Amino acid sequence: MRIAQTMAEPIDDLDAELVRRVQGGQQPAFDQLVRKHQARVTALIGRYINDWSECQDVAQEAFLRAYRAIGTFRGDAQFSTWMHRIAVNTAKNHLAAQRRRPPTDDIDFVDAEQYAGGLRMRDSDTPEREAMRQEVEMTVMQAVDALPEDLRTAITLREVDGLSYEEIAGQMGCPIGTVRSRIFRARDAIDSALRPLLGQGATRSQS
Repeated sequence: MRIAQTMAEPIDDLDAELVRRVQGGQQPAFDQLVRKHQARVTALIGRYINDWSECQDVAQEAFLRAYRAIGTFRGDAQFSTWMHRIAVNTAKNHLAAQRRRPPTDDIDFVDAEQYAGGLRMRDSDTPEREAMRQEVEMTVMQAVDALPEDLRTAITLREVDGLSYEEIAGQMGCPIGTVRSRIFRARDAIDSALRPLLGQGATRSQS
């Protein structure tokens, strides 16, 4: 790797090590990558898709695509940069499949060798918007932490680990219908926690 590349974008040593483990066949290492980056990826997708449950589904698809393509990751840029590109492309493809347009205040993804973090926001992406995204991430994490254990386990197995309803039912020792109910209730609780914040954000944007 050229020195200029290293100076432009310091590589996250933990991510690099986890990627090496995944490429070596250690799937649990990818679960760690998902846990580390899920909140940021979901918030990023939330700039394209307003519905939180839909964001979760698209985020899961983005991580699945990343897992399938992890063998092509060379480490020239940070894993987060690579993951963000996949997340944005997945969100755009999702919208295109439903004949929906992405927002006009899009995110430019540029060469990670030239821009730290691989992200450059348009002028319309103000510090206030960045603060709002961080607040959304924190609210989601707090809402998940506040869930009863059975709901938290179900939503984590579904959204973080990417398990099917059948697999979750097997792990939790309950019927599939119960799993669906727990995930629905968990998503509803998270939606309720986000609703005041998102409403506040809309008020800010109109002021």
